Amino acid sequence: MKNLLNEVKLIIPSRSSNESFARTAITCFFAQLDPTLEEVADIKTAVSEAVTNCIVHGYKNEIGNIYIHGKIFENNEIYIKIKDKGCGISNIDQALEPLFTTCTTGERAGLGFAVMQSFMDRLKVFSSLDNGTTVILSKKLSSKKHID
Repeated sequence: MKNLLNEVKLIIPSRSSNESFARTAITCFFAQLDPTLEEVADIKTAVSEAVTNCIVHGYKNEIGNIYIHGKIFENNEIYIKIKDKGCGISNIDQALEPLFTTCTTGERAGLGFAVMQSFMDRLKVFSSLDNGTTVILSKKLSSKKHID
């Protein structure tokens, strides 16, 4: 296991207005590694998708907490865990398929997990009905900067 160099934990209510805060806060935390603009955009997009899934699908029409844990490991590897305690996903394999959505209003494209996969090196999803969903994103940044 790689050495943990730094970490941050956030707990935010599942309000749509907090999605932009979550993606900005976690990206600012990783700014200490001096990521490229492309890497910043990748992190923002993946976090945005994961947090939006918590808001729209995990908690649906209620407010609950979203737990975000960011970690920096040696060799500029980053880890982001985004967790809700909402309704959970009944079939993770199906949910990971592009264009699959549980939203019946036609407002969602069903691309959230596909987008997360495309912008990060690894995506893991764990879920249990009525106990919530955990998304783990990880990526190795190209930065040559090392933190102390």
